[in-house]
Amino acid sequence: MDKLPDFKRHRRLRVSAAMRSMVRENHLRPEDFIYPIFVSEGKNVKYEVPSMPGVYQLSLDLLQEEIEEVVRLGIKSVILFGVISDKDEIGSGAFADKGIIQEATRLIKKIAPALLVVADTCLCEYTSHGHCGVIHQHDVDNDESLKLLAKTAVSQARSGADIIAPSNMMDGFVTVIRQALDEAGFQNIPIMSYAVKYASAFYGPFRDAADSTPQFGDRKSYQMDPANREEALREAETDIAEGADFLIVKPTMSYLDIVRDVRNLCHIPVVGYNVSGEYAMVKAAARNGWIDEKKMVMETLLSMKRAGCELIITYFAKDVCKWLKED
Repeated sequence: MDKLPDFKRHRRLRVSAAMRSMVRENHLRPEDFIYPIFVSEGKNVKYEVPSMPGVYQLSLDLLQEEIEEVVRLGIKSVILFGVISDKDEIGSGAFADKGIIQEATRLIKKIAPALLVVADTCLCEYTSHGHCGVIHQHDVDNDESLKLLAKTAVSQARSGADIIAPSNMMDGFVTVIRQALDEAGFQNIPIMSYAVKYASAFYGPFRDAADSTPQFGDRKSYQMDPANREEALREAETDIAEGADFLIVKPTMSYLDIVRDVRNLCHIPVVGYNVSGEYAMVKAAARNGWIDEKKMVMETLLSMKRAGCELIITYFAKDVCKWLKED
């Protein structure tokens, strides 16, 4: 063939690293990440979660070093989970004035006042049965649970939490918590709703980290069926109408289609939760030399940004910020 037909030359924008950088559509930045921290009772506790290499349960006396590293790396927000031993049927440790999350929040605000503290608002880490609410006739009582979740949210706000993140998946949780916060004088505290939370197999390592495994049954009566897509939109629409300020999609890696659906639906920030099982798989494969961890993580998190996540909750946050500094 003497002359090739006319065609588009898309490779012109890929000819060099500088050109590729110029036209790159999505980027990862330290301020994109929310870093999860597991705060434990006791002293001198730094317990590495076996299924989550590099993730620790930390006691309050060791929290300062962790927070200082987070700030030094440029991370702007953390989300807190509590680990306690004295649990009861109603999860009273969640809303105790001197509860582990309340105390951790006060301490963080002294160490790094500008760091945004997101408080996970649920009961499962504090109940003796491991479910996200009050048990009645062997099932979670939605409306009775809402009263305790609202009490928890107000307690967390009083301790200095900047954002309330209810993860319980009870019907009506956003509107009840919004009303409780407003009545307590916290009209300016936003709600980061776990609007779309699937009953996923990817949560296993988290339950080790937070000691929150259900003691009977499962959470399928209140978390979503992984087979469903339209249900996610109904959940998101409801939370927007009830006053949510952010929407979380959890998990994220296997639910990027849902992220895009939610992003197309709303005009408030969408948050992806890169969950424990997703983290553990990458760490395990990297330790066996099967993958390039850095490249895999960066590509995975970029896929979440590309799908529509403005923010990402990820256990990789510190690693990624270190890699960004190196690059």
